[in-house]
Amino acid sequence: MHAETPVAAPVATYEQQIQQWRSGRLERLTAPNGWLSLIGLEWLKEGSNRVGSAADNDIVLKAGPAHLGTVTLAKNGSLHIVLAKDSAATIDGKAATEAVLIDDAHVTGDASPTLVSFGAANFYVIDRDGRKALRVKDSDAVTRKNFLGIDYFPIDPSWRIVASWVPFDPPHKLEIGSVIGTIDKVDVPGKAVFQHDGHTYELLPYQEEPGGELFFVIADRTSGKETYGAARFLYAALPKDGKVILDFNEAYNPPCAFTPFATCPLAPPENRLDLRITAGEKKYRGEH
Repeated sequence: MHAETPVAAPVATYEQQIQQWRSGRLERLTAPNGWLSLIGLEWLKEGSNRVGSAADNDIVLKAGPAHLGTVTLAKNGSLHIVLAKDSAATIDGKAATEAVLIDDAHVTGDASPTLVSFGAANFYVIDRDGRKALRVKDSDAVTRKNFLGIDYFPIDPSWRIVASWVPFDPPHKLEIGSVIGTIDKVDVPGKAVFQHDGHTYELLPYQEEPGGELFFVIADRTSGKETYGAARFLYAALPKDGKVILDFNEAYNPPCAFTPFATCPLAPPENRLDLRITAGEKKYRGEH
């Protein structure tokens, strides 16, 4: 008996890698709790907010029982919900009548914000600059059921660019606006500098969590024409040997391209390139 000669596993071609990345992207977007399932972004006022699908609530939901309950926002920002008797809703998967609601800015460790579920729908509280809102999702959302798919520019290896990394010590501050008018000041650890057609361009990333990947919020000459107007997103692995890989074939649309209920960042002026980046995701055909 001869031992089997080990066969080297074929290295996925560049095109396959991008296709694989795209299927992962599609899977996350269309997941039951993905961005397409958003059906509401409801800002809470101080005091009591009656919530439910009936017209007589302070916050009228597109799904769920006529009267779900009352969310109370205290002066100090703390939140409490009391469910209506026959709401049949659960809090973090358990039957309960009332609970403290922890929003996304005040969870600790790997915990998730308090989730209130009712039928195929649910909500949790998000905090944006001290303003608090219910982020409402429904796996039966029309946007999810009638999703038209993602359109792309053809995969083009020339848009996988090896940029030079110029670290900033200390980090620079960058102001990132959002579609809801908030402004975040973020730390920029450095800049990616690259050449294209004889011109030099620079992009400033930030990290959504300490030590996380580089996150670029970008716009270019295709923005608002072939691509989504506000921005596209691009992640890059941390710099290695003074280089950072910018693969524009993986530039993708923010949630705001698919739903009016997201709070996406806008490309800062520093990241608006005078260049047509004909790679990555195009604008969504079903743009709201």
